[in-house]
Amino acid sequence: DFAELITKPLVAIVGSRKVSPYGQAVTTKLAAALARAGVVIVSGLALGVDSIAHRAALEAGGQCLAVLPTSPDRIYPASHNQLAKQIVAQGGALVSERPPNNETPQKWQFIARNRIIAAISQGVVITEAAVRSGSLHTANFALEQGLDVFAVPGNITSSTSEGTNNLIKTGATPVTNATDVLEPLG
Repeated sequence: DFAELITKPLVAIVGSRKVSPYGQAVTTKLAAALARAGVVIVSGLALGVDSIAHRAALEAGGQCLAVLPTSPDRIYPASHNQLAKQIVAQGGALVSERPPNNETPQKWQFIARNRIIAAISQGVVITEAAVRSGSLHTANFALEQGLDVFAVPGNITSSTSEGTNNLIKTGATPVTNATDVLEPLG
C-alpha cells in the first residue's frame, strides 16, 4: 500500500558503488537499525551502498522504497531483479518517472533519480562517497530542499571517504549510529 508506506518516516541511504568493507559495515548497521525503528529506507537499487542498504533493511524486517533510473519493468542493474521483487514482497515499492520499456539509462537519468530520492526523503544519509560520487548530487538536492544531510566520517586516507568527510566539513551532521539520524528527524 503505497499511500500507507509514504506516511512512515522515509530516510535515504546512498553512497559509493565501489564500497569498501568499512562502507559495507556502516551501511548495514545504520540501515538495519533505522529499519528496526520503523524508518522506510529509500535508495536507488544501485550496486554498492544502495543495494547493501536495501538488503540490510529487509533482513531487519523493514521496508524499502527503491527509486529507479529506468522503468519498473526494466530493473537496472538487471542483477538486482530479485532484490526488487523482495522489496515489493515485503511491502515496499519501486518508484520511477520513466515510461515502460525504458532501455539502459543515460547519465542524466541517474541524476534525475537522485533528485527523486532526496525529494521523497525526510533526510539523506551518505555512508561512503568519493569526491566525485553521484551520491553528492543527492546531498545537494536535499540541501536545496532544506533537508537534513548526514554523513558517516571515514578514514582520512581513504578516497572513498573524501566526499563524506568534505560534507561534514561543510555542515553535514556526522553519523556514528542510528540515533544521530533519528533524533534530528524527531
